[in-house]
Amino acid sequence: MSTFQAPKGTYDLTPPRSATFLAVREAISAPLRDSGYGYIETPGFENVELFARGVGESTDIVTKEMYTLTTKGGDQLALRPEGTASVLRAALEANLHKAGNLPVKLWYSGSYYRYERPQAGRYRHFSQVGAEAIGTEDPALDAELIILADQAYRSLGLRQFRILLNSLGDKECRPVYREALQTFLRDLALDEETRRRIEINPLRVLDDKRADVQKQLTDAPKLRDYLCDACKAYHEEVRALLTAAGVVFEDDEKLVRGLDYYTRTTFEFVHDGLGSQSAVGGGGRYDGLSEMIGGPELPSVGWALGVDRTVLALEAEGVELDLPATTSVYAVPLGEEARRVLFAVVTELRRAGIAADFAFGGRGLKGAMKSANRSGARYTLVAGERDLAEGVVQLKDMESGEQTAVPLTEAAAELAKRLG
Repeated sequence: MSTFQAPKGTYDLTPPRSATFLAVREAISAPLRDSGYGYIETPGFENVELFARGVGESTDIVTKEMYTLTTKGGDQLALRPEGTASVLRAALEANLHKAGNLPVKLWYSGSYYRYERPQAGRYRHFSQVGAEAIGTEDPALDAELIILADQAYRSLGLRQFRILLNSLGDKECRPVYREALQTFLRDLALDEETRRRIEINPLRVLDDKRADVQKQLTDAPKLRDYLCDACKAYHEEVRALLTAAGVVFEDDEKLVRGLDYYTRTTFEFVHDGLGSQSAVGGGGRYDGLSEMIGGPELPSVGWALGVDRTVLALEAEGVELDLPATTSVYAVPLGEEARRVLFAVVTELRRAGIAADFAFGGRGLKGAMKSANRSGARYTLVAGERDLAEGVVQLKDMESGEQTAVPLTEAAAELAKRLG
């Protein structure tokens, strides 16, 4: 037993379960790669002020959940709690928006960090795949991203997720709603912290999960009644495009998400098999974020889907992914000469793109064949002194048990043919 353990609220990914996480990342990113999104990677930490301005100083993420540190040079840094602000910062720094091809379409994958009370589906270190479309205001872009996320989940075999959809208005109509909501909330019996939130970001109160708070919000003014004509038309176009694409969604007028930068379209993917932590991903439009962090006006939209939450959703539905075997061929040498010869064959197979492994450590035939079985290999190559003297190796089909001798010089070609 090691003296050290993973920090509280974190997890290690180890085989064989790690293969599922890799498959989920691949499935989520595949539709993005097929739709013009290029890969971007940002540092694991950023200037604290980037998240304070972009995510919002009143959000729980900034006030309670960020891991912050001061460098020896006095810089204030934070482990990234989310991806959008970092990606937009990187895109602006690289002047991607000036390349003349808007929107700038980017996808990313990585780890994020929030200091939260650990529980099933909520970790202090978690993994996400995200996508951002920067620099264009178009309801078709909002619809595209929702459709691509829906496509990714369905490709994994998930069926019991729901898409919640709402519009948060824009800088023209949201201030009017904000004032009406503040007036309503000030008359409610709320704790001091929630009252402070009313003055800073009242929409976040609508997202409060406490039953006693939600009960008091029954008659709260509805944002949809305050949307300007432009926001109404924009939202209806997003809804129409999703419907035409066959994507089922639910209108949720209380959906506000936990970040300050969202405007207009906001959405969330939820899975009812995950208990209280039902959100598996979400996102929306953030037309003012670029200006908040010192950039030009760049209307944008994006989402992030939780890899860990998606794996939990797959387990809740009992979906088992069809994962490819990590090894197709396993070589078992009997004797020193056979070790050198079969190692060369394994190297040749790998160069030909065939997943091959080798019985390292000089184990006997019985132990090596047990390892071959555990590897999941379809075929095993076995060779001893007599085989080499005859210029052959024994090729065993691990499914049928059939074993045949094939010329050593033709072993790689024969395996390539059998494995297709």
